[in-house]
Amino acid sequence: MSYEIPKFPLGDIIEAGINFFTEHFSFVTQAISNFTESGYDGVVEFLTTLPPSVVVLVITAIAIYLGGLKLGLFIEVGLAFCYNLGLWFPTIQTLTLVIIATFVAVSLGLPLGVLGALSKVFYRIIMPVLDFMQTMPAFVYLIPAIPFFGLGVVSAMFSTVIFSMPPAIRLTILGIREVPVDLIEAADAFGSTRMQKLFKLQLPVATTTIMAGINQTIMLALSMVVIAAMIGAQGLGGVVWKAIQRLEPGLGFEGGVAVVILAMVLDRITQRIGEKTKTS
Repeated sequence: MSYEIPKFPLGDIIEAGINFFTEHFSFVTQAISNFTESGYDGVVEFLTTLPPSVVVLVITAIAIYLGGLKLGLFIEVGLAFCYNLGLWFPTIQTLTLVIIATFVAVSLGLPLGVLGALSKVFYRIIMPVLDFMQTMPAFVYLIPAIPFFGLGVVSAMFSTVIFSMPPAIRLTILGIREVPVDLIEAADAFGSTRMQKLFKLQLPVATTTIMAGINQTIMLALSMVVIAAMIGAQGLGGVVWKAIQRLEPGLGFEGGVAVVILAMVLDRITQRIGEKTKTS
């Protein structure tokens, strides 16, 4: 006589939780959705109202200031190529989505990373959560986004934030924990408070590592661009997704190249910001 072990109702628990939040807290998610979408639309409208040459020159000037003429010329040529392909508007949409998602992810990730570095109890709690977040397939993050925020850019931004946040937390923890012990002891000897040690010693010393975490957050956010297009995100991911649906390999490759160019632009700029903060 065989005995079958009953299945643990994990799926039912998840569905019940999502249904509970959507039924009782829909006004909260709706308010967040309206605020986020209006902010996203405002930034996109502002950047697309400006002539593309002005936007390119501003970004190029920032790149020249941070990394020199060679980096500036590289970024200028790359962005001009995106414009030449007829993908300027999708590029601006993707840039806006990535910047907003990165800002939210870093705003949440830095305080959690600081708390994880300073509290052993919170560190033991947050590390398994980060392992779970980083090993979960990216497509799974789209599932709770849809019932909370519906199809569109807000759901794409929500899933992008959750997917891209772990590096910001991990590398903040790593950077603070790698501050030399002798510096900590010297600060204690001079009577520094916990907040003084954090803001005047630990965070400045850990800035390079934290910037590396922000860089990785940006790269992960860009990697979600095409996936998030499946739930209504626009931009370059939408271009690639449309090419897949219509079997247009040329258009898909153009969209992919534009994503790569945008990734390289953001990567080089954030790297130079990290180098500037290290030398300053």
